[in-house]
Amino acid sequence: MNLIVSPTALMFAIVLVVIALAINLKEKIGLEKDMLVGVLRAVVQLTIVGYVLTYIIKVDQVWLTLLMVLIIIFNAASNAKKRAEGIPFAFWISLLAIGVATITTILLLILAHAIKFTPSQIVPISGMIASNAMVAIGLCYRSMNGSFRDQRQGVLERLALGANLKQASKAIVQNSIKTGMAPTIDSAKTVGLVSLPGMMSGLIFAGVDPTKAILYQIMVTFMLMAATSIGSVIACYLAYPRFYNADMQLK
Repeated sequence: MNLIVSPTALMFAIVLVVIALAINLKEKIGLEKDMLVGVLRAVVQLTIVGYVLTYIIKVDQVWLTLLMVLIIIFNAASNAKKRAEGIPFAFWISLLAIGVATITTILLLILAHAIKFTPSQIVPISGMIASNAMVAIGLCYRSMNGSFRDQRQGVLERLALGANLKQASKAIVQNSIKTGMAPTIDSAKTVGLVSLPGMMSGLIFAGVDPTKAILYQIMVTFMLMAATSIGSVIACYLAYPRFYNADMQLK
């Protein structure tokens, strides 16, 4: 099956963006700048990355593949940090959490012979893992910031009664991890019923046996759930102490 996007089809897609912008302006939502920046960045980034990936796949060098994975993890951590709203060392926490989640998942897949260490497989899968972990960690940060602000009195009372930092923060940390993992879990619940997975559909379109395509999609679903879980837990447990000072007092 050959899918070709003609200039006419692309123009229609642009019209859809214009409609979204018009609705945003009419309702005074205030996202028009972000939408325009997002559209422009998507075009530029996808164009550059497309040519870079073509080169990396053609050259097939281990160091180039690893460099691309590191760039993906670095950018994911940088974007996750933007959701931290003042949490100290958020970038480094995000980098560690996303890095561990991505590398651990990829290593397990390679050891299980589910994928091979080739650029055409490692780079796209790294992108899927890192992007999902990035979204999950960003949601964790937002939830944690809001919870520590809204439940400040409850945390102070637990500390006054002799609770340590972990005990005083336990409910907030647990809720933040749940918030971060919720989109991935919801996606797993509705995959195939609401959303048609891109990998499975692409493999079927490419002529791969549907059974193999299904198995690969199941692998991807489990992979993303594991990665978001690892990333969310690491990020939350490293971030919550940052809400306290050296005297174990809530900032």
